[in-house]
Amino acid sequence: SWCLGVTQHEHGVDTVREIVNLLLLRGNLGREGAGPSPVRGHSNVQGNRTCGIDHRPEPEFLDRLAEVCKINPPRDHGLDTIGTLQAMNRGDVKVFIGMGGNFALAVPDSPFSYEALRNCDLTVQVSTKLNRSHVVHGKEALILPCLARTDKDHQRNGVQSTSVEDSMSMVHLSVGMKRPASKHLLSEPAIISGMARAALPASPTPWEWYIEDYDRIRDTMSEVLDGFEDFNRRVRLPLGFRIKQPARELIFLTESGKAEFSHAPLPDVVPPAGMLMLGTMRSHDQWNTTIYSD
Repeated sequence: SWCLGVTQHEHGVDTVREIVNLLLLRGNLGREGAGPSPVRGHSNVQGNRTCGIDHRPEPEFLDRLAEVCKINPPRDHGLDTIGTLQAMNRGDVKVFIGMGGNFALAVPDSPFSYEALRNCDLTVQVSTKLNRSHVVHGKEALILPCLARTDKDHQRNGVQSTSVEDSMSMVHLSVGMKRPASKHLLSEPAIISGMARAALPASPTPWEWYIEDYDRIRDTMSEVLDGFEDFNRRVRLPLGFRIKQPARELIFLTESGKAEFSHAPLPDVVPPAGMLMLGTMRSHDQWNTTIYSD
């Protein structure tokens, strides 16, 4: 098992590959409780990618999205994090909208990132807690407070639940139990829906209908996403359901159809004489770049 200290390291990809090499040598893959287990920093980091948040979506996914939602999604590739920062610095990207997180500090090269954000005409942060990104902003800036996942989310059809994917590829429901800090706070889905309707007033997508009952969103997801069939029933099972992982079933999507070892040159990471290496770690109540309590 490993976390961000490995994945965000300069040699993170090669390190993960070596971990997998070791597990292959030991015959761990496919054995219960013995396979690789990357631990994510947020509950839905993996879930976002599973549900199609990707700057290079597969054509098959876009085809299903178009068919089910009756839209014509863009086919051109978008920008990854570094490409977005570069485009913001050039002035090609003029508006930045952040859904949670602390973008200014989470991305590499803080001075370059700060300059990119300040070069935008507008920056919008949808957030549950204040952080550095709220004071590193564009020429105009908005902070939109929203409901936290721990808050009760009341919509027209009652209290709503969100679905999350954890580090073990298990999908389950999350229901807030706390009273919201204000009756005026909106949920993230409601904010997205409102933005969509304001920007595309003639859109046939039933944004308001979706927000009345999040089960309707999951019903649509079940038609678009592989492995999410019968979503609303399966997500209410006691432990939710596991997304199918081919390697777990000893199905390897390689040219040979078998597990393949990888190799990488060993970097020289020994510091020169007189230089010290600094290692950092997060506190219990810190999530990536945001500290929620002392």
